[in-house]
Amino acid sequence: MVYLSGKSTSRSAGRPPKASTAFNALKRDIMLGTLPAGAGLTELDLAAHFGCSQGTVREALLQLQEEGLVHRRGHRGTQVSDCTEDEAAEMFRLRDHIESAGLPRTMAAPSRTLIPDLEAMLGDMLRAAEADDELQLAAIDRDFHRRILQDARLPALDPILHRCLIHNHRFKISRSLGVRNLTATAMRHRTLIDAIAGGDVAAASAAMRHHIATIVDLGPELFPGSNQ
Repeated sequence: MVYLSGKSTSRSAGRPPKASTAFNALKRDIMLGTLPAGAGLTELDLAAHFGCSQGTVREALLQLQEEGLVHRRGHRGTQVSDCTEDEAAEMFRLRDHIESAGLPRTMAAPSRTLIPDLEAMLGDMLRAAEADDELQLAAIDRDFHRRILQDARLPALDPILHRCLIHNHRFKISRSLGVRNLTATAMRHRTLIDAIAGGDVAAASAAMRHHIATIVDLGPELFPGSNQ
């Protein structure tokens, strides 16, 4: 398959884009479904499209593989990974377990910058919502939740949570019907900030579980009793 992104890549600068350019463009198209599950990605075609070396493309594909968005199968090439409901359900459960375990640790000894950082990210999410940029909002959303876990001092869990968050957002976006209220999506994080700032671990934990359980419709089945 020849990769053709909806976004054009300028080559007028006279130098090839870095791997991050290819990575971001491919990730965006995978998250939006422009590149569907099973789509083949070849280094030669991608290098020609982005005007860069195959080594640069390889680096981008390795990054995508780390996030679980593609599968690299040796001589069989690289394909966009699937995004099934069964896998999404397990990702939601895993995310709930990680964040439920990390939140009490975070609240036991939060850094002085935690709440200001979360407030700043909420502001960034609202600006992304105003710009109607759902993918940017989702990226900040991921940083928001990873920032909470950061103060739990469980660094080995961060890449696992990051992958869960990516797949949560991919599943949510791929199952979207119609236009969503992005400002309301951003403001869902207000409750989390207030609960954490209030210092009540039980209230914050309940708010976090409700936040995760109400992301998509399958939440009530995964987290019964979370007051959807």
